[in-house]
Amino acid sequence: MTILVENETEKELGFDYEKIIEDVVNKALETENCPYEAEVNVLITNNEEIHKTNKEFRGIDRPTDVLSFPMVDYISPADFTLIEKSPESYFNPETDELLLGDIMISVDKVMEQANEYGHSLKREFAFLVAHSMLHLLGYDHIDDEERLVMEEKQEEILQALSITRNEG
Repeated sequence: MTILVENETEKELGFDYEKIIEDVVNKALETENCPYEAEVNVLITNNEEIHKTNKEFRGIDRPTDVLSFPMVDYISPADFTLIEKSPESYFNPETDELLLGDIMISVDKVMEQANEYGHSLKREFAFLVAHSMLHLLGYDHIDDEERLVMEEKQEEILQALSITRNEG
């Protein structure tokens, strides 16, 4: 498992964010029965930078909390059969790890939303990592049915790690 984390901000979160990323990524892969060692890149940034990226890649002219850039094409969420048919397209040739994709998190939004929702920075940060990991595993929330599935899976991952909403 390779998780590359880059923090381009000066803001202190007050917890070991690299450990949270590692725990949530591993739990998401375990929950979704990923049969491969995987590689994930995580960039922790600010509202200004995520705004630019959101505008460039999604055409949405405002900051967002998290962006996901999946590298895998799925027939259905967490269905790894397509990968097996074309492994050269999905694996890092140097490490033989599945290239899942990139996650970009705005630390400004983590702080705003933790305050807004009344829970800890750690919980909000872990939630955004779980949310983004599910996108990297092929989940989406375009319609209500998909959204409900994703919400349930996010909660399952966080509960398994004892990261709860009421944690201070």
